[in-house]
Amino acid sequence: MGKKKAESQAEREELLQTLNDFTSKDNWDKFFSLRGGHDSFEWYAEWPQLRGPLLSALAPAPAPAAASAGGSEAAAPAPAPLPSLQILVPGCGNSRLSEHLYDAGFRAVTNIDFSKVVISDMLRRNVRDRPAMRWRVMDMTAMQFSDETFDIVLDKGGLDALMEPEHGHKLGDEYLSEVKRVLLSGGKFICLTLAESHVLGLLFSKFRFGWITSIHAIAHKSREKSSLQTFMVIAVKESPAVLQPITSSFNRSSLDCNSNQISGMYKELDNENRTREEYLTGSDVLHSLEDLQLGAKGALDKLDPGRRVQLILSNRNSRYSYRAVLLDAQEQSETFLRHCGVIIVPKTRAHGWLYSSEEGQWKVVESAESARLIMVFLDSSHMNASMDDIQKDLSPLVKQLEPANNNGSQIPFMMVDDPIKDRVLIHQVTSSLTGRITIDDVVYSNVEGDVSHILPDGDWTFRRMIFQRNEDLVQSEALLTREGSTVISSGKTDRRKGSSSKSRKGGNQRKNNEPQETLKISHDYLASSYHSGILSGFMLVSSYLEKASSIRRTVRAVVIGLGAGLLPMFLHGTMPFIHVEVVELDPLVFSLAREYFNFIENDRMKVHITDGIEFVRGAASTVAPTGDAEIDRKENGNLKTVQSPDSESLLDSQDSGEIDILVVDVDSEDPSSGLSCPAADFIEEPFLKDAKSSISKQGLFVVNLVSRSMKIKEMVISRLKTVFSHLYSLQLEEDVNEILFALKTDNGITENQFTEAADQLQKLLLCRHPKMRQTIVDTSKKIKRLK
Repeated sequence: MGKKKAESQAEREELLQTLNDFTSKDNWDKFFSLRGGHDSFEWYAEWPQLRGPLLSALAPAPAPAAASAGGSEAAAPAPAPLPSLQILVPGCGNSRLSEHLYDAGFRAVTNIDFSKVVISDMLRRNVRDRPAMRWRVMDMTAMQFSDETFDIVLDKGGLDALMEPEHGHKLGDEYLSEVKRVLLSGGKFICLTLAESHVLGLLFSKFRFGWITSIHAIAHKSREKSSLQTFMVIAVKESPAVLQPITSSFNRSSLDCNSNQISGMYKELDNENRTREEYLTGSDVLHSLEDLQLGAKGALDKLDPGRRVQLILSNRNSRYSYRAVLLDAQEQSETFLRHCGVIIVPKTRAHGWLYSSEEGQWKVVESAESARLIMVFLDSSHMNASMDDIQKDLSPLVKQLEPANNNGSQIPFMMVDDPIKDRVLIHQVTSSLTGRITIDDVVYSNVEGDVSHILPDGDWTFRRMIFQRNEDLVQSEALLTREGSTVISSGKTDRRKGSSSKSRKGGNQRKNNEPQETLKISHDYLASSYHSGILSGFMLVSSYLEKASSIRRTVRAVVIGLGAGLLPMFLHGTMPFIHVEVVELDPLVFSLAREYFNFIENDRMKVHITDGIEFVRGAASTVAPTGDAEIDRKENGNLKTVQSPDSESLLDSQDSGEIDILVVDVDSEDPSSGLSCPAADFIEEPFLKDAKSSISKQGLFVVNLVSRSMKIKEMVISRLKTVFSHLYSLQLEEDVNEILFALKTDNGITENQFTEAADQLQKLLLCRHPKMRQTIVDTSKKIKRLK
């Protein structure tokens, strides 16, 4: 029977009402019941437009360019009949697409739909004329076929129908997983779609690895201008590791249809090809678990020495998503304790070098003694989950990553200790120059570094300033004590809110009825070991400093990079003969240092809000070319002061404009370059030459260097050696910061003079706490001469 010639308005409205949810079986049953068994309904393009491009796509040879919109409607010649080609048409409905395929010579066509009504109608309609065609009631998201059953899966609007907004990607994801499962190697998924953004976003990502994908436009009927364009996406199942850009057989100008539809399609196509390009060029991108299972980084069941893969661990059954790194030990050994292990890194440790850098991660692999280590990073989304919940959620995910030789053994979970027992966010702000800056108060589980040798046992609170652009570095860390600092005073009562914080006991939240304890910033301690390291280098010019102190000559020290102002404040308090100037580019950092870290300006402490490079260049251009006192010259193996006739007047003079001590302590705005400190401009030769010109003849130049690249370290040292006559290095025990010291004088201090120089430094340091002074002096003994 032919199609009905007319329908009443009421019948049409009733039909439309059944289509308010394309994923509802009851709605489709009602729809097909109203339409009737002999009244076909075609979604998107019809057979005259589909015949040419579809038959070409079904041919065994690679699919040629399909007819583009606005192109000729002439049909391509049909290929020779292929009765053995197994074709699946999921969500077949009552379309005549399968009948046309059968009549074109494709006999092995299987149709499925979850509507029993439409399958019964279609079976009755075709049982006599097309007896070999099969019809089954089946849910396309949970097919009942064996793996690798079909050569072709042909979808006409099925994926689009599943992508209902209220269901998100869930049904579409389940369906495409089934498509991939039932296709034979070399088979094709042919998807006729309107190519909406949310559909292509899922489709392209699901067929990223192991598939060769192309997209084509289906021509409209002659002289017809449709508001929506039908597209044909073809994905060919190839080698698991294959990754190629998606090709298209049309250009934007050839598509005469809805502009929003086309722009959305091109956006998804461009985004996907950009992502694929990142994979192909080896960019550090995150793989999905499914990508890896498809062979994106080789066979997962085999250990591949030196393999490192960043990925996202999640699936439809997991509560959380996790960022992770899979690492196969660089040297495989029979002595490993385990074939596979998991280490969980809390948020507070995730940005540390050991876990955030590739070099650090390999060190963790070595210490874990695992042939394969899966490092999982927790973030704020896991804050309310217990470790038991995390492990239970992770177990089935990491099980999919175990090597075959693990033999199903239980995968052990290890946990990195969280050093922070308690944390209170004090302030957070974003600067146009520096980016986001966080200030927090923390209580550590174990106090490490120099302060642990000075303070009595107990829980100690520290205030930190962290630049989020370089989270693996804590720029400043100050100790909070009950009495605060008594070394320096502005002469005024400090009422700023940043001068105190509320403490916590035992790492637990303070109860509302507990008394509050006022803590203040202490400038008598250096909580950061690299600050102690910088001061220890003053040993190299201690004889010069001692002479200046003895004749009451002011020593000019310039620190580039304020941070919280802790190093300048300590220096100001412990060496009264030094006038400190700080150069800071960001006025907001200066404001935060005053408000939250009690930084104070006075007659011996001055801040310049300007560019450090320009400041030093200006200082170099204004230095008076006078002779300076010759200090610390070696004579008969002893240190001896040898003064020129006018040395007293030179030491008393403040008019030369020279800098006696120049410290560069600034972080890099681009730590991804491998250089975390200082910013790259501060190690360029023009700046180094200006720095040398700006300091006095017996002056000291200091650079805080933070880099995990040996090549970068060697490059910085080589440049300093080229410019300065004498170079020294202090490598801190934690192997994070390396402090470099350079002298301008032709007669640098030698290592056999270090002990006497350290004694001189000890006398110059007026520390309130003797152990703090001793720590600085002890650190000075670790300095090594490089040139």
